[in-house]
Order: sequence, then C-alpha cells, then structure tokens
Amino acid sequence: MEVKGKIIKAMPEVSGISRSGNAWKKKEYVLETFDTYPRKICFTCFGDKADQIVLSEGQNVTVSFDLESREYNGRWYTEVRAWKAEIEQPGAVAGAPVPPVPQAPAVPNPPVQPAADDEFPF
Repeated sequence: MEVKGKIIKAMPEVSGISRSGNAWKKKEYVLETFDTYPRKICFTCFGDKADQIVLSEGQNVTVSFDLESREYNGRWYTEVRAWKAEIEQPGAVAGAPVPPVPQAPAVPNPPVQPAADDEFPF
C-alpha cells in the first residue's frame, strides 16, 4: 500500500534484545494525510529500515508499507510496517511536470546610421 502525507511526529528510536538473543530496533513516525478529512497514521520502520528511512517532522512524503495483524491472547494487533519512503521536494507538486522556462526571442538591433548635422528631428 502507499499513502502521501506530512510527517507530524518522529518518535525516538527504540531497541532491545529478543527472547532468542537477537538485537532489534525500530523507529516510529506519525503521518497526516492530505485528504479532505486528514487521517493520522502511525507507521514503523523496523530493523535495517530504521537506519535506511530517516524522516523529519514537516517533510512531505510518500510511504509504501505493509499491513500485518497478529493475534495474542484473543486480541488482534495490527502493525503498519514501512518498507520505502520518498521525500517530496519542497514547492514541487507531485506528478506535475516541470514547465520549461520561456526564453524571449532574439531581436536584432537596427543598424545605426550616422545623422547629418541638419537632420535632427527637434
């Protein structure tokens, strides 16, 4: 899935050791969509993606993610795990081509002719 929006919160990185002894880390962000009724979506960058995807508050991004749900003690938990984030350039409209800069046509200067002493227009 993919969603566009603005990063409104970047949480600090969290790390630990799993029961099996493996190190893990994750970083969470909150994105607000550009919809008519904006939604807030908290997504996670887990493992190597925590180092590869570095976002800051205020950035406009397009985030690609997977949804995953799992059951624990009769309750279901859903995680939004990002696998790619593209930062949009400021001032650029997504998907819009950059218009070419128009150049003025070259106008040649008229040739200068020396005026006779008695041919002044005033």
